[in-house]
Amino acid sequence: MSKVQALSSAERARLEAAIGHEFAEKERLDRALTHASARSEKGGNYERLEFLGDRVLGLCIAELLFSTFGKADEGELSVRLNQLVSAETCAEVADELELHLFIRTGADVKKLTGKRMLNVRADVVESLIAALYLEGGLEVARKFILRYWQGRAVRADGSRRDAKTELQEWAHAKFAVTPVYRVEDRSGPDHDPRFTVTVEVAGTKPETGTDRSKRSAEQVAATKMLEREGVWQSSSAGK
Repeated sequence: MSKVQALSSAERARLEAAIGHEFAEKERLDRALTHASARSEKGGNYERLEFLGDRVLGLCIAELLFSTFGKADEGELSVRLNQLVSAETCAEVADELELHLFIRTGADVKKLTGKRMLNVRADVVESLIAALYLEGGLEVARKFILRYWQGRAVRADGSRRDAKTELQEWAHAKFAVTPVYRVEDRSGPDHDPRFTVTVEVAGTKPETGTDRSKRSAEQVAATKMLEREGVWQSSSAGK
């Protein structure tokens, strides 16, 4: 296990400016950025923080959606929530913050690309939210979440209907078949698992999605296929 150093003063100042909060307890920020594959000078990594941050993010996003979409029913709110707390969205926020410049990992993790690194970036965003919550309470965490999620919450694609339902109707109409979902992998601890699911529609190429539950991973895979086939506009369009 490789040993990593704490953030430098310049690195910390740059990241705190992007976060919008200056940490009183500097070690908490360092821990939020340290992967289990790396051994920090003070010890510890972000796994426990990630667990807490996931719950804080879910609460703040649910609150945001509840107040913003007063006429939306439970089903629409759930679709919006799943999209906004997904690993893909969290990784997008990580990229906005350029967290890849600050995450402390072991050499083995630094070599990883694609989906595995997407989960690392998403996990660090959640651990950062937890660090903010522990530092200044719900208001501090909420301020950060609103800064990076409020715009995403009101995008037009947030009101999409359930992706699995949409894909099933499209597959029936175009190919007269039903999509088939298959779990490819399950990883992570019991309290925070990661599921990788492949969806297949006879007549087209399969797609794969990864998220914290089997159902959410299915939704991610279905969304990717709908966007690829032009049924839905890509959420990255125009960026």
